Amino acid sequence: MLKLLGEGVVEIIGPIRQELLSGIKETSAFETLRNRLHVFQDLEIVTADFEEAASCYNRCRSKGIQGSSTDFLICAVAIKHDLAIFTDDQDFLAYKRILPIRLYSIDKNS
Repeated sequence: MLKLLGEGVVEIIGPIRQELLSGIKETSAFETLRNRLHVFQDLEIVTADFEEAASCYNRCRSKGIQGSSTDFLICAVAIKHDLAIFTDDQDFLAYKRILPIRLYSIDKNS
């Protein structure tokens, strides 16, 4: 992750910011992370992105794969901007079987 940050190739959307900050019990830890995330501008999300997210949901659901609205919004924005998704959420491996998403692979040799 530090390599990605150093290369300036990290993008974020509001729902990811919200997920990262949700559930942090200590106010000081919340403030620290919130302040660190301020260096990232959110990619703009427009109506077409929500429509594409719904389409992603429908395509996956038709193949028996379920997921969250946020996951499919992440997929839609990643597809639109040709971005690889950095996640340890195994659900994205299932989405990848149906959707034209790329997942960032951590090179264990670096």
